Amino acid sequence: MARHLITSALPYINGIKHLGNMVGSMLPADVYARYLRQRGHEVLYICATDEHGTPAELAAKERGLPVADFCAQAHDAQKAVYDGFALAFDHFGRSSSPQNAEITQHFARKLHENGFIEERAIRQVYSPADGRFLPDRYVEGTCPHCGYDKARGDQCENCTRVLDPTDLIDPRSAISGSTELEIRETKHLFLLQSKLQGEVEAWIDEVADEWPHLASSIARKWLTEGLNDRAITRDLDWGVPVPADTWPELAADGKVFYVWFDAPIEYIGSTKEWADQDPSNRDWKSWWYEPAGASDVRYTEFMAKDNVPFHSVMFPATEMGVREPWKKVDQLKAFNWLTYYGGKFSTSQKRGVFTDQALDILPADYWRYFLIANAPESDDSSFTWEHFTATVNKDLADTLGNFVNRVLSFSKKRFGEEVPAGGEPGEAEANLGAEIARLLTEYEEQMEALQFRKAAAALRALWSAGNSYLEEKAPWLEIKTDKDGAALTLRTAMNLIHLYSVVSEPFIPASAAAMRAAFALSGDEARIWYTADEATALTTVPAGTAFTVPPVLFAKITDEDLESYKERFGGEPTA
Repeated sequence: MARHLITSALPYINGIKHLGNMVGSMLPADVYARYLRQRGHEVLYICATDEHGTPAELAAKERGLPVADFCAQAHDAQKAVYDGFALAFDHFGRSSSPQNAEITQHFARKLHENGFIEERAIRQVYSPADGRFLPDRYVEGTCPHCGYDKARGDQCENCTRVLDPTDLIDPRSAISGSTELEIRETKHLFLLQSKLQGEVEAWIDEVADEWPHLASSIARKWLTEGLNDRAITRDLDWGVPVPADTWPELAADGKVFYVWFDAPIEYIGSTKEWADQDPSNRDWKSWWYEPAGASDVRYTEFMAKDNVPFHSVMFPATEMGVREPWKKVDQLKAFNWLTYYGGKFSTSQKRGVFTDQALDILPADYWRYFLIANAPESDDSSFTWEHFTATVNKDLADTLGNFVNRVLSFSKKRFGEEVPAGGEPGEAEANLGAEIARLLTEYEEQMEALQFRKAAAALRALWSAGNSYLEEKAPWLEIKTDKDGAALTLRTAMNLIHLYSVVSEPFIPASAAAMRAAFALSGDEARIWYTADEATALTTVPAGTAFTVPPVLFAKITDEDLESYKERFGGEPTA
């Protein structure tokens, strides 16, 4: 079995995330990690809150809190939401950890030793009204490339182009709003990415053909435009400090590393946080440092498309420049945007569903299934309440939930609280087994390929196969003339329920656990997956096994519910 390292893009600290953020990184990473664990692989799923940079300082200022206190509270709030979504991180760390500071400073020193960091005097935006230099995100203005009027000084979130504050048209201070800005000279550290372009290009040519087109095309586009040397320090009070033993003057000026320099390093830092909790049994370097054992690790990253440039080019360039054998990504799974009725999620305009609100309305499995089944993989996808309602009612309530309830309820009513004995499997059962084995293989292939919408379609087809079998055999009629035949049908259907409890677990873990718990199977915990032969035989749950009827797995969303959700969160925008 392989060792799999999985990371999802670090959620930023300044607020609870919306559904698009969930489906673009953490949720598919969790589904994949759960699937790999079921298949018997050793998996380490690492994430963390991204806590440095200007938005953290601005958010803390708005709350009237010291930035460290704000980040600690916000980390706990985000972690509570992710626990509610049943995200099974092995560790959910913090980029403000001492471990991340230690490793970030180590990387910076090594890059400097190897000639890839240079101190340069630059002209930077200064705000007399604020009495300070303004780091990139403290400057807002109009993007010179697409005209978006809320572009930040580091990147335009509309067209994803990387910017410098001086590129912006009509720039203004994000602190005071002042447009009376000056350009003054100051010193910063630059990562000499231009010297690493050839190495990065050779590496991309080697690995990116395995990546989805979205990720590989963004990486190659960046390389085609050329890698520019990039400032990796900022004038902030909060961040990983520039080490005084290497750059005493900059350290004395209070310079800290740019958030996009230290944030990817936090994947390593968070792994060290995890290992430091149990150092006698955990070795963080065995996951990241090839001489320590990481050469046999397969590393998969999950992120939305705006994060791809930094993960596919900037972070690998950093790892290469260190001249130490750190593990680089093998597979980069990128996602497009999830929109809300075709527009952006907006906190200020009260449009769209944020993850904490989602859990207030319905259990996590409703959201997990819908989001993965409609993941924005090949293009953007749109969340609408009508589509969400139809998916929940048809797939979860009718196809899966109703199958479980009617099989177990009818069997209990006619045969008691044990799986009934009865006839021997015939042609219908053989055909069913073959179809289940085919669909299980399809599901596995799509999961291995990180094609989540197609995997969800295969899972839905597995559920539908049970309904088709039940309609074909019609045990409610069969029992009138062939009681043994009806017992066989119900026993086969109960085996399907158990199979569904296993293969559905990555998508809907709570509901899968409820299905699994319906059967009193000794040693059942040992089953982690079904082979094709086991799926064909459908004999895991033998006659005589005690069972219970679980509560309704999925309640239907009513028309009244639908209208109330649209009223609360906004529906289709008016023309």
